[in-house]
Amino acid sequence: MKRRVVSLVPSLTEAVASVAPELLVGATDWCTHPAGLDVVRIKGTKNPDVPRIVALAPDLVIANEEENRPADLDALRAAGLDVLVTHIRTLPQALAELDRLLTGVLGLPRPSWLDEAAEAWAAPPALAPCRAIVPIWRRPWMVLGADTFAGDLLARLGVRNVYADHAERYPRIVLDARRAADLVVLPDEPYRFTAEDGPEAFPGLPAALVDGRALTWYGPSLVAAPARLGSALRAAVR
Repeated sequence: MKRRVVSLVPSLTEAVASVAPELLVGATDWCTHPAGLDVVRIKGTKNPDVPRIVALAPDLVIANEEENRPADLDALRAAGLDVLVTHIRTLPQALAELDRLLTGVLGLPRPSWLDEAAEAWAAPPALAPCRAIVPIWRRPWMVLGADTFAGDLLARLGVRNVYADHAERYPRIVLDARRAADLVVLPDEPYRFTAEDGPEAFPGLPAALVDGRALTWYGPSLVAAPARLGSALRAAVR
């Protein structure tokens, strides 16, 4: 059984900590859940401190193909470490990969929140079908494009991403040329959109300010995510 784990992904850190926090010996600076997690910090998801990770002598490093850079993962493998890379772009993939990591690789009991999350997301859509622009950054403006986890969650809530057919997953856009939409969905991460920073750029569109963790994290937060996101979306389109 793996007994020393370093996590390079906030969602995976939270997932492992929910079952066996004692296994975690290192995590990124962005691993903010659970609060008070006492592990060695190894910088960020895009710039992990490889020598420090190697010095921790982990049995396993857990990563994600989108959040972590191949060069960093190759460097960890070259140092002799076992690296598990998750692939998550839809809700079913998230639940399957989390089960594979927790029960298959780490040999832990299946957490109840996996089944609770599946049940929570099986409920009917939160609102009538609508079209949305979903920015994730500004200066420059970037939005959700094709094949994203957050886009899949929104679709399950009745929200169609108007850039879902774009060739890029996170395209840059020009606001003057944006596509027709019924609302704009503004998460508070990775860019921290607020009521004063974001809605003003989309005059005439209702703005749903949503919890970025509910929209982009996979793990225990998935249980409450449909209710949290649904509430914000319904409030925006009333």
